[in-house]
Amino acid sequence: MSTTLHEPTLAEDGVLRPTHVTIDRSALAHNLACIRSHVGDAKVMPILKANAYGHGLVETARLFETLGADCLGLAYLEEGIALRRAGITAPILILGGLLGRQIPLFLEHDLILTASSLDKLEAIEACAAERGVIARVHLKFDTGMERIGVHWYNAPALLERSLTCEHVRIEGVYSHFASADEADLDRTRLQLERFLEICRFWEDRGLPVPTRHIANSAGLLQLPECHLDMVRPGILTYGVYPSPFVPKVLDVQAALSWTTQVVYFKVVKAGNAVSYGGTWAPQDWTRVVTLPVGYGDGYPRRMSGRADVAINGKRYPVVGMICMDQILVDIGRDSAYNGDVITLLGRDGDAHITVEDLAQWTGTIPYEILTGINTRVPRTYVGDFPARVRPG
Repeated sequence: MSTTLHEPTLAEDGVLRPTHVTIDRSALAHNLACIRSHVGDAKVMPILKANAYGHGLVETARLFETLGADCLGLAYLEEGIALRRAGITAPILILGGLLGRQIPLFLEHDLILTASSLDKLEAIEACAAERGVIARVHLKFDTGMERIGVHWYNAPALLERSLTCEHVRIEGVYSHFASADEADLDRTRLQLERFLEICRFWEDRGLPVPTRHIANSAGLLQLPECHLDMVRPGILTYGVYPSPFVPKVLDVQAALSWTTQVVYFKVVKAGNAVSYGGTWAPQDWTRVVTLPVGYGDGYPRRMSGRADVAINGKRYPVVGMICMDQILVDIGRDSAYNGDVITLLGRDGDAHITVEDLAQWTGTIPYEILTGINTRVPRTYVGDFPARVRPG
């Protein structure tokens, strides 16, 4: 049975705010199944950072937990705490850097820590020993990203110390690709080679190898040899490919659509400039509608004079400067009425506005578009909620 759910927002049951995002749970479930089929026996850790790429952190986590996700990946401690407080019990790995004062909260909420340096591993060991618990840890190595993690050439000190920690359980080891979404994969292959050399530390000593993971969305698509023990799909999970260079080998479906409604209609005479700065004026009289959405919602101001929306299966241009809370659309001699649904992102009959379109108009990447949709925009969930987890 299909159900609909509204996350708490400034709107009450979606009535007060005509602008909202719709998340299709069936599409998310389909995408996870596609990824699982593609990577075979490798575990799958969907990445839910940045409000699940704009799809809503808690509800997306509930869905993936129900679907039997092996682990959930987040960027920050507060995201993990939010999921624990919402009742999520699945394993959660925090991928970002941490400060020593945060370690007690990781332990309190049973969150998996990233040890990205010898000092951080020592701090985790000390804190866990003081509390008489075992900390769950993944070791992070820098194989070419130059962000966080011990350099691959300095790996031995961290690896050796990890064997002597009495209050740390090393559950995983990982790195991150810097350019797996590009056509030239030489740098990516070099990073993989460096990472596999690090992982031979345990093999050379006859010890069990922790869960190895390095593949992001682009990596798992372009380099099957990097699947290893677990993959970390981010944007692909939500039905969007990471770049134009990555082959579209999986039939993933965009799970997010964004709509609003007409709140005002007027005729604008020839030569009358519209919106801030008067950057656009019609050459002949035209009909213009006002929509209650703007850069305050994450509809980028940089799209001014470039974007289209869809109305009744047809695309129309956004004109004038995009305001914080409103945009103007030129519908020419066509008609639109207060309350008519407008598609900002998604499909409307023959018209399709994609996240790649918005990214191109903004001069950015799809990641920024999705994660930039403000939390004041209500999220509505549709589609069947699964009743069973992944078999086995």
